[in-house]
This record gives sequence, C-alpha cells and structure tokens, in this order.
Amino acid sequence: MMSGSSRAALAVLALALLALYAVPLWHVALIAPQYPEGLGFYIWVDRMSGDLQSINGLNHYIGMKAIVPESIPELRFMPWALGALVAAGLVAAAWGRRVALTMWVALLAGGSLIGLADFYRWGYDYGRNLDPTAAIKVPGMTYQPPVLGTKELLNFKATSLPAAGGWIALAVMLVGLALILRERRLARRVT
Repeated sequence: MMSGSSRAALAVLALALLALYAVPLWHVALIAPQYPEGLGFYIWVDRMSGDLQSINGLNHYIGMKAIVPESIPELRFMPWALGALVAAGLVAAAWGRRVALTMWVALLAGGSLIGLADFYRWGYDYGRNLDPTAAIKVPGMTYQPPVLGTKELLNFKATSLPAAGGWIALAVMLVGLALILRERRLARRVT
C-alpha cells in the first residue's frame, strides 16, 4: 500500500490536471521579417486559438491545407480522455496500491507520447501533402513544423514549445515519477 502522503499527493496531481481545461497545451510561433510581431497559434485540450486566419492565408500560397479546428477529431475526444485520466488518478489514490500509482503515471506518460506522435503526424500531413497547383512551389521543400524546438521554413522561423498546460502535464508526470521512486524506497525499508 502507498503511504498516506503519497495517496494525497497522487490525488492532488490528478486534480492539477484539471488546469489543462483552462490553459493551452502547446504553442506554435512563426517569426518572419514581414511579421516581426510574429504569428502563432495555441493548441488547447478542446480547441485552437491564435492567428489561424492569417496563417491559413499564408499557407494557401504554398499549398498547405487550411487549419480548421472543427475538422480535427482529437479536439473533440481529448477533453474526455483528460477527464478519464483525472478520474483514474483519483481512483488510484483512493485504492492506495503502488501498482495503481505506477499504472497512472504510465498512462499519463503514454497519453502524452501518443499526443506528441499525433501532433507529428498532423504536422507531417499539413507540411508535406501540398496542393500541386499552389502559387509558390519550391522543389524539395516541405513545411512540416517542428513538434518541439525551432525550424526554418523558407523565411519563417517556426518554434513549437509546450504552453502552460504542457508544462503542468510535464510537472505532474515528473512528480508522479518521484512518488513511484519514493514508494519503492519505502517498500524496501519495510521488507
């Protein structure tokens, strides 16, 4: 069984994920000489916000599909998946078994990796499956934004980083890992 403090901490971690409904998960920023103030968009658990209209206008010239949040199914099921993750964390805390803590942290880590892989797949599709009749065509050029980090795309510098929600999820995962290690140490002392 987990210690009482670890069970309480796990419940707090699960509840901390509720903040992801209120803050964006990820941010993609675009800087170019003609846009010194920058363009960008945020990815939330259930929507996208930012300069999508301007970005779609620019992307039209290079043949990228328009970014239409309503056509992205992940934005419809991610709120439910997040709610299930919060509930699973609270159930694990109430159950109090160490294996439940490990499974919950693994579920959070796995879900995060799947989300990043899906973001990569989405960027791959948007950046490489271009309209062959586009006004601007640069042979061999693709416009896939980075999942994490910075990349030059023609005269734009695209930067993709976690927003507040991404950092909160990462912090919850790291604290969850620390709880697993703590519980293993406590278990060794008992045996």
